[in-house]
This record gives sequence, C-alpha cells and structure tokens, in this order.
Amino acid sequence: MLVAFDFDGTLSDSEMVVLLGEQCGVADEIDEITERAMNDEIDYAESLRKRCALLEGLDEARAQAAFQQVQLRDGAAAVIDALDAAGVHTAILTGGFERGVATALDSAGTEVDTIVANRLPLRDGGLTGEVEGPLIEGTKDTALDQVASDLGLDRSETVAVGDGANDLPMLETAGLAIGYDPKPAVKDACDVVVSSMAELQTVLEDHGVF
Repeated sequence: MLVAFDFDGTLSDSEMVVLLGEQCGVADEIDEITERAMNDEIDYAESLRKRCALLEGLDEARAQAAFQQVQLRDGAAAVIDALDAAGVHTAILTGGFERGVATALDSAGTEVDTIVANRLPLRDGGLTGEVEGPLIEGTKDTALDQVASDLGLDRSETVAVGDGANDLPMLETAGLAIGYDPKPAVKDACDVVVSSMAELQTVLEDHGVF
C-alpha cells in the first residue's frame, strides 16, 4: 500500500512560499496568487513561477530562516509513524520545496519513504527567482503512478491526501482520495473529507490501510 500526501495545507498548515515572501516583504502578493491557484483560478505552473519570481534576491540565510518556520501539523508525525510501523510506503508529493519539507520532518523526528518536490536555485548567495523540479509542469498523478510502479503497486493500492487544485490529478486517480479541509474546487473529487490528523488516522484505519 502507498499513501501519498500533499505538504503545504495538508501535512503542514503553512505555505512555504508565503513564509519566504515574509522575509522580503511580498507575502501578501504571494498569498493572493497562492489562493487563486488553490481554487483552480490560475494555472498552477504559472502561479508557482510568478510567486518564485517575487523572491528574487532573497539571501540564503533568510530563506533558511523561513524554512525553519515550516512545521508539521499536530498529529501528522503520529500518522506517518503509524503507517511506517504497518509497513505502508509513505510519500510526499508537493509543489513546495525540498528544504522546507526536510526541515519540518527533521524537526518532528519523523521521515517518509519518498519525497517528490521542487527546488529554489541559488546564485551569488541569493535566490534567483526561478524554480526547478518535477512538480512544476509535471502533475501529481504522474508522480503517484511512478512511485506506485516502482513499488509494483496498482492504483487501487494507493491513497492520496490533499487540499488544493494541484492535488486534483492524484486525488482523481488514487484508489482512495482523502481531502484534508479541501478547497471548494477539490471537495467533489474526494471520497472522504477530514479536518484533523486524528480524523485522518481513523479514516485510514477504517479503510484497512493499517
């Protein structure tokens, strides 16, 4: 069995790119673009590039300070650890950034088996304003299929957990689609909707995931 999580808005209640924006005074502009993207009002790849362009010149130390603010939701580590103990493969598929995911997992003392995330390149000690990685143009259904294929699993043996429009592809193709306090544009694609990690754990247990 494979359980794939979105990160920002799902495993974490923060938005990495907004935290980065706070470090250079553009958080409100970024938040507006983020909200439009999560409600499927603007193409995700375009929105991500627009947000990252606003971060151009942010120095590495301040970027790391933003990443250190990223934390898992209460109870998220317990869900991940329970899945791990049950032998379930866990993955994070996020349009967010590797460094923020790694920092949050390390701070919570937990880990997942697979992370598929994007990167913010640096030049001369600061962010270039560009973004690189598999989940810019690439979609989460493709990432989910690749991880499942690597494990020899069928789609019916996958669970996707997400909240925003860029999670729709994996929610629509997974064997079980769970919305974590999903945006209105996403709710109809979910088999189950939860609003806490405790509720998520109960749903996973009820569906025989562990």
